[in-house]
This record gives sequence, C-alpha cells and structure tokens, in this order.
Amino acid sequence: MTPTEYPSARTALPVDLDEAAHRCLVAGFEGTTAVPDTLKRLIDRGLGGVILFTRNVRDAEQVRRLTDTLRALRPDLLVAIDNEGGGIGHLVAAGAPEVPGSYALGVVDDPALTARCADALAGHLATLGITASYAPVADVQRESGNPIVRTRAFGSDPELVARHLSAWITATEARGIASCAKHFPGHGGTLTDSHHELAVDPRPYDALDLGPFRAAIAAGVPMLMSAHVVFPALDANRPATLSRRILGDLLRHELDFDGVLVSDALEMKSIADLYGEAAGARIALAAGADQVIVAVADLRVTLECRDAVLEALRDGVLGEERIREAAGRVQRLVERYATPGGEVAVWDEGAGLEAARRAVRVPPAGARAGVRGAHVVDLFPAPHPALNWGGEDLLTEVLAVDPTATGTAVAGEPADPAALVEVILAKAGSAPLVVATCDAGLYPWQARMRDELVARRPGVVRVATGLPEEGAVCSYGRGKVNLRAVAEALNASR
Repeated sequence: MTPTEYPSARTALPVDLDEAAHRCLVAGFEGTTAVPDTLKRLIDRGLGGVILFTRNVRDAEQVRRLTDTLRALRPDLLVAIDNEGGGIGHLVAAGAPEVPGSYALGVVDDPALTARCADALAGHLATLGITASYAPVADVQRESGNPIVRTRAFGSDPELVARHLSAWITATEARGIASCAKHFPGHGGTLTDSHHELAVDPRPYDALDLGPFRAAIAAGVPMLMSAHVVFPALDANRPATLSRRILGDLLRHELDFDGVLVSDALEMKSIADLYGEAAGARIALAAGADQVIVAVADLRVTLECRDAVLEALRDGVLGEERIREAAGRVQRLVERYATPGGEVAVWDEGAGLEAARRAVRVPPAGARAGVRGAHVVDLFPAPHPALNWGGEDLLTEVLAVDPTATGTAVAGEPADPAALVEVILAKAGSAPLVVATCDAGLYPWQARMRDELVARRPGVVRVATGLPEEGAVCSYGRGKVNLRAVAEALNASR
C-alpha cells in the first residue's frame, strides 16, 4: 500500500469535495475476478467509473460476475468499455455480436441497418452489466495518410457521418446504454496517431468537421470524448483535451453541450510525454473535462493523477466550483445509466453479416473475383497496442467457405519480405493467387510484396481490407464479418 492511498494533511479536503474529485476519474485495472484493494479504496472514496479491456475479459459469465462485484462496492459506479465493432472491441471472448466497422456501414448507407448493428452491440453490453460504451467514432476520415481513424469512421462525408452517428446513438440509448461520440473536435484531419505522439490538425476553423458532433448532441448523446489533437485555428498551444477554449468556449457555449465530457486516455504519448498523466489530469479538468480516463492497468498512475487533482484543489490552482460542476454532470450520468436494466430483449444476430455483405464492392466486369482453391495471401499491419484484435484473418474465413483453399497470413512486416514472396509462390504452385492488403499506402512493405506477387503471377485477384484501393475487391474493414463477406465474394461464381 502506498502513502498516496491515504489523504495526507497536505491534500485533505472536505469529504464531499474529495468525493467530487474522485467522481472525475475513470480507472483501468488488472484482473478478471478479484477487484484490487487499491481500486476498492478508490471506489469507496467516490471513483466515477472503471474502463474494462481485453485483460478483464475471459468469458460472458465471468464479465457479468465482475460487473456485479464492482457494483456491489458502489451501485452508482459507471462500468464502461470501448465497443466500436468491426474488430475494435474487447469482448470477443465474451461472445460479442459480429458487426462490421463503421466505414462499411457508411458505404451501405442504411441508417436503419446501422441502428440494428448498434442495437446488437448495446444489447450484448446490457447482458454483461456494462452500461457505458466509448463509441461511436464521430471523426471524419479526411486524410489518406491518417494512421488511426480510417475505417473506424463512418466515412469522409460529414453529412453521412452525422446521420449514422444519430442512428447509432438513438439505438444505443434505447437499450439504456450510454454512448460517447469521439474524438472532439475531430481526429480525422491529422497525419499522426495521438497514441504515439502529439497530433495536429492545421485546417482553418471553417474547415473543421464539427457537423457530426452537432448531430450527436442533437441526438442526445450523453458523453463526448476529447481528442489529444492540437487545432491551431482554435488553440495553438494545447491539445483539445487540455484547452479551455475548445472544451469550454467551443463545446459548452457554442455547441451547447451539457453532458459529460471525458478525456481520451491520459497515458497516450501525446499527453504523457509532453505533460505527464498527473498534470494532464489537472489541466484537463481545469479546462472543462468532467472525467479523465487513466486506462493503464497500473493503479499507481491513477493515484498520481488523483493526488495531482487533490493538490491542485487544496492550493486553489483548480477551482472547487469547476470540480463540483464536473462531478454534478457525472452524477446525473450515473443516475441514468449506472444501474443495468432488467431482462434484455433479443437483438438481430444477422445484422452484422448482412451489413458486411452489402458493403463489399467488386471491381467492374473484367476483373476476376470468384476463385476457388486459391492460395490466399493476407497482408496486414501488426495489431495496434491500444485496440483489441480478435485474431481475425482472411485465410480463416476463406477456408470456412472453401476448404480447398490454402494461404499465408502475415501480421506485420516480415524480416525478409523478398524471401517470403518466394515461399508464397512456391506454396501456391499453379493455384489462383489472391493477395489482400490492409492500407498498403501506409505500410510500404505490403505494397512492395503485393506488387512483386502481381508482377510474378499475372491474374492475381487483389483484395483491400482497409480503405478502398482501385482495382481491388473492397471490404472496408477487417472485422470478422467483413472478412467473411469478402471470402464469400471470392468463392462466388462469376
């Protein structure tokens, strides 16, 4: 037990203000059954919420026991998770419904179908006792070189994104689950992943994509999540998460949002490396955030953030009125969403695959798609460390519909791509060759391997599992149903 787990004379505050400060924190933790003692003490002092990750998930029954255990400690504790769908989620082991990523839903452009997919995800959360989802993504995919938004967005048209956001939020609300539109005021215009370094969106104010966030607010979204992105047109000095101009003047006053504004995770390098998590927590709350997420499992980081907030309150650096306002918003949120509802109505299990099938695009006549007995080469980047990956690959889905197929799945740049090309050609023999890439424009090794295979074996069928590529069969995502739908297209007769 560390000394920071106790209120010291230097940081002692009135009990109600201490509880209000704890309300402003969301903590990650390690474990699938037992609740760490440090987390129990934080919950006892008023912790606002916890965020679950793959590390907390073994199966559905276990997750429900865990959420029940957490609420037994404090009934108004918000239990949240990232649950975007399309392979971006942490509940694969708990039987999460298979739905495509947002971009595929935007390609289909059927808001009612988007609502059915969102309803399935929300219904599943309700059965697990999870009542807050940090989704959907409200970003607009603007930059071809953006490394983090891409198929997580509904598309590149703000109006399309807005209508699908509204459908998602409305469906989630109907299940009694709190949704969260992210990442305000948009991460789609950057060329940097804020998980790794500070991102900047250089566009002028009138070019920023605020429309989807306005639509989310109009749809009654109860939470927004801030972006660790600098917008020089709004505030040249600080990322949105730490900017009073963006969180206060823009979001609260111009956009008139009075729900809970939660930060993206403070351990992301864009905050941690430049400010430190503890200072980031203090500055974000002062700027207008209502909750800050400390998603890392090491609770010592959460304690450091908590202590920085208490110290700032004691010294008057952080205003008591600001923390009470934030805690009040959190309290209204938990009164509405913290307690799971009763019996959960069934959801449409087939909505995700229907959407994925409707999203697949095959090149015009003259380009082959239907192939049986092919050797399938699936090239894709190594999984993102902050986003769950359920182990999906195209070869597995092709084998499910064509047992005569063979193939090679390559997750991340191989040590010797040229040698691997020779191995692939030898294994393929005379079989038809299918080469799938995922955002080859971002990962030159994929483009080089694809181009070499195409040059060596004319007639290769190309597949794109990320953003679309000309001349390729396109899935618009790598969720399991996206890959199954592509596998079916490859197996179809032409």
